[in-house]
Amino acid sequence: MVAARVPTSFASCSVPPYFDAKLPQKLDAIRNAGFDGIEISMPDIVAYGCDIERKEIEEDDYDTLSDVARKIRILTDQLGLVILMLQPFSRFEGWNKDTHAREREEAFTRAKGWIRIMEALGTDMLQVGSSDAPDISSSFDDHAADLQQLADLLAEKGFRLAYENWCWATYASTWKDVWEISRKADRQNIGLCLDTFQSAGGEYGNPSTKSGYIEDVSLAELGDRWQKSLRELEQTVPGDKIFLLQISDAYRTELPLRNTKERARSVWSHDYRPLPFDGGYLPIQGFLDSVLRTGFRGWLSVEVFDSKPKEKTVMQVTTMGQPSQRNTFD
Repeated sequence: MVAARVPTSFASCSVPPYFDAKLPQKLDAIRNAGFDGIEISMPDIVAYGCDIERKEIEEDDYDTLSDVARKIRILTDQLGLVILMLQPFSRFEGWNKDTHAREREEAFTRAKGWIRIMEALGTDMLQVGSSDAPDISSSFDDHAADLQQLADLLAEKGFRLAYENWCWATYASTWKDVWEISRKADRQNIGLCLDTFQSAGGEYGNPSTKSGYIEDVSLAELGDRWQKSLRELEQTVPGDKIFLLQISDAYRTELPLRNTKERARSVWSHDYRPLPFDGGYLPIQGFLDSVLRTGFRGWLSVEVFDSKPKEKTVMQVTTMGQPSQRNTFD
């Protein structure tokens, strides 16, 4: 059997801020490391716009940001980088039409603005993270109806929606949750953005406990429960409904993350996510294997948020995407 080469991507937001790198430098580093594409983050677009326009740019200034996006596309075209996806689109679904009409209207206005930016970037995929807003509906039917409307807006441009479970989300925190919502939405251009951290970090790890694991069952039972989830993933999600797989791991925190203003898993996600197999402890290999067993052969994208020292990150980022390091899968 001929091995299929899996394309690789690196998220622009994953280049640590302490490098003080501007977006062109980030793009050069990602391409020089051997990656085929990037996930472009909205904060990076805004920051680059502020740099080249020499003024502050608001996130809802879609005219200016679209112009900035066209300039970014020139940079990526020159480097031969694919802009895989625009991210992270958050707190979109679940707003009640009566009690939270303003938030709902703002979410759809924002969606239309982001679609304009996608056109300028030349990307066809929008990542939507399962909402962590505190006052949204608990009904998956409501979430699905909102995603359905967003998918229809995207379809007008030939665009796709990659729905990701965020493990600190208010309701849809697991891969099974976002798969259920996606199925209810029933649109061809909706698929999943799966993430080794988001699933393993939600179903197996827990930064709020001393052990770093979920402690409502024994470790053996936890392992059995995790394996059951992986088997269910393999048996229920078709490979072509997975639009990409993000890969990262998590550090076990020295002290449990408690008493934070943010949800513990959100803090964990934004500061304690190293490159895969580089000091983390989550069972991410099993998740990767299960995703591949669905028949998925799409993009593998590295999305990390590592607060460890600069020297370690430099060495790892510059080797992750090198051609000699790329994987092929049967």
